[in-house]
Amino acid sequence: MSIAALLASSAGAIGAIIYVIVIVFEIAALWMLFAKAGRPGWEAIIPFYNVWVLLRIVGRPGWWLILFLIPFVNLVIWIIVALDLAKSFAKGVGFAIGLIFLDFIFVPILGFGSAEYAGPAAEKG
Repeated sequence: MSIAALLASSAGAIGAIIYVIVIVFEIAALWMLFAKAGRPGWEAIIPFYNVWVLLRIVGRPGWWLILFLIPFVNLVIWIIVALDLAKSFAKGVGFAIGLIFLDFIFVPILGFGSAEYAGPAAEKG
């Protein structure tokens, strides 16, 4: 095995390890966010169900999960949910914009930060 091949495989392994660390961190952040909203944290690790729970946290109907499966419509729905999620944690539009474009940074801020759940924003109007 050549040095170049060895370096390439090492870089791939390091990249994979970093990827797993980031995924575990994001799951932990979502777990904490769910816990702050009064939901069991384990709900964050079940695919599709976690989106349904997130919709319930922000006060949107569960059938919106179907809208997340439709291309381009899901982008609009995510924007609405991100706005509601920010409102549900007493954050402003600037934070919602952060959730829309950089959710991998802003969800951990909600989960691990000092933000408190203020109730479902969509039900408040």
